[in-house]
Amino acid sequence: MNPFEMVVLIVAIVAFAGVMRARYGVRKDKDGNELPMRDPDADRLREEIKALKERVAVLERIATDTNRGVALDREIEALRHRD
Repeated sequence: MNPFEMVVLIVAIVAFAGVMRARYGVRKDKDGNELPMRDPDADRLREEIKALKERVAVLERIATDTNRGVALDREIEALRHRD
């Protein structure tokens, strides 16, 4: 292998590695440390999942808390009979 082919091969490997880093969302900071890139869609989906988990927790609490459910039913019925 002559030196020119070796240089071309090294450049091709470095270019391929750069493309793969960009594809999988890895970038470097000013010190050369690799940092994952943040995807705005992923952040939005994480927030949505967090909100849904909170809603499920509230629904589970309502469904399993029988004393409060009975009291809530009584309050609703009392409000209905007020009118």
